Formats: sequence, C-alpha cells, structure tokens
Amino acid sequence: MKRTVQKFIGTLALISVPLQAHADSMLQNPLNSAFSTIPSFIAGVLRVVVYVALPIITLFFVVAGFQFLWAQGNSGKLDAAKKNFLFAVIGALLIMGAWVIATLIAGTVTQLVQ
Repeated sequence: MKRTVQKFIGTLALISVPLQAHADSMLQNPLNSAFSTIPSFIAGVLRVVVYVALPIITLFFVVAGFQFLWAQGNSGKLDAAKKNFLFAVIGALLIMGAWVIATLIAGTVTQLVQ
C-alpha cells in the first residue's frame, strides 16, 4: 500500500512540473474571435441549429403533404397525416421560437453590459 502511494505521488510530481511551466502563459481561446462572449456563442450555436433544422422541417412538411395525397380519403391515414403535419408545425415553432428568444436575450444582455 505504501509503495502504491509513493508511485502515485511520484506520478503527480511528474505531471505537475509541465503544468507549472505553462501556468504563467495565458489561455488561448480555441474558438473564432466572433464567439468570444457567451451571448455571441449561444447565438452562433442557435444559428447553426436553425440552419440544420430548416431543411429537416421542410422535409417533414413535404412528407406530411405526400401523406395527405396518399391518404385518398382513408380516415386513418388522414389522421396520421394531420398528426405528422401538426408535429412538424410544433417543431418549427419550437426551433424558431428558441432562436428568437435567444436573440432577444442576447440583445438585452449586450445592452445591459454596455
């Protein structure tokens, strides 16, 4: 047990030497300088989510439209098509609503900081 503790302490000593050498240097931001603040980072992430979600939402609207066409008056298939269309609308509203709310919050935080 004592030998294991000594090995552990020796390992910590080997690790701490390089860390102490770099402790004086500043940390570099790995992100683009446009994302240097938290509100701009959140806005950037949500922009990417919206850009990815818009084609997917469009695809779901097209699929729901084809389901309406293929239903041909069948009430069970029409109900499924209506449900899929409703889910596509809800998803679009959630994505767009989150983007709008985050943009408003980021604008408010930016105004408060200045």
